[in-house]
Amino acid sequence: MTHRSQGALRACEHPLVGKDRTLDASAPLTGTLGQRAALAIGGIAAAVALVAAPFVTQAQEVSLRASVFVPSNTVFGEPCARFVDHVNQTYKGIVQIRLVGPDAVPSLEQGNAVRSGVVDLACIPPAYYTNVMPEADAAILSTLNFTQQRASGGWEALNKLAHQKQNVQMVAGYGDGVQFHIFTNKPVTSIADMKTLKLRTTPNYTSFFVSLGSSPVNMPPGEVQTALERGVVDGYGWPIAGIFDLGWAQHTKYRIDPGFYNVIVYVLANYTKWNALTAAQRDALTKAGEWLEAENTRWATFKSAAERKRQLDAGIKVIDLGDGYRKQAYDAYWTDISKRAPDAIKMLRPLLDK
Repeated sequence: MTHRSQGALRACEHPLVGKDRTLDASAPLTGTLGQRAALAIGGIAAAVALVAAPFVTQAQEVSLRASVFVPSNTVFGEPCARFVDHVNQTYKGIVQIRLVGPDAVPSLEQGNAVRSGVVDLACIPPAYYTNVMPEADAAILSTLNFTQQRASGGWEALNKLAHQKQNVQMVAGYGDGVQFHIFTNKPVTSIADMKTLKLRTTPNYTSFFVSLGSSPVNMPPGEVQTALERGVVDGYGWPIAGIFDLGWAQHTKYRIDPGFYNVIVYVLANYTKWNALTAAQRDALTKAGEWLEAENTRWATFKSAAERKRQLDAGIKVIDLGDGYRKQAYDAYWTDISKRAPDAIKMLRPLLDK
């Protein structure tokens, strides 16, 4: 008899079950009455086991809805899709995830969506929720990788703030090791020439672009190609990788070096939902996150090198504005987020900027 059948048997009220709800071993099952009793008990136990089994299986597996800020077949959507595939293949019976893109949940709304529980998980950059947690972008200024941030205490410090302000758990991250650049369709020869440009921005670039004298234009990724075609913007900030996937390369003539900041895309879980998961379900997502971050090290190095070659082959010219340009990027953004979250940045910067 299985443990489940034994449990069901003990729970049944029956003349042969003692007052302490356990089978009375001193009562022999003999004769017709005994045979009937044994059959009755066995039948009840089997029925309970049969009915309970599907519910036990269902209770062990949770289905989660996730979103990603760009299409899953683009360079910064692919790692999120791989994470989801890894979970679905490795942790069947524990966790399953259904992934949707910006066509279902608009990119700039995904920060609100995961905070409120419209989605259970989201793969988004911290820039997409700096409206409620400006210090989240300290991560892109960090000189430490994810492993080093965990060792320094920086990761956990950010995670605690994310619990409080964004109602999310930082499950994992990717993109670390890939830098941002400004791409344009107009040439510049100095930092002073940047004043003539209209540049697509997100909150993480804006203070730097303003410091350059450029005119920042905020828009989601899906609108950038049309904006370039119509002259609404002259260029854009974006990581080294991804401009071909999004169709922007055909409107791009120059890449400005050196790169600045670090690409960070977090896999975030709604914190209320996270706490409602079982320990096994949380452990599955955590282990999948560790797998993703290990993959990221190889992926980031390969992608950066491959994209530089592809851009060179496509005729995109490199303009190097020197170390002063890069320093200006960091100084501008540290100053900006320090004004918006002074206490948090005072605590975070020593943990992230070594």
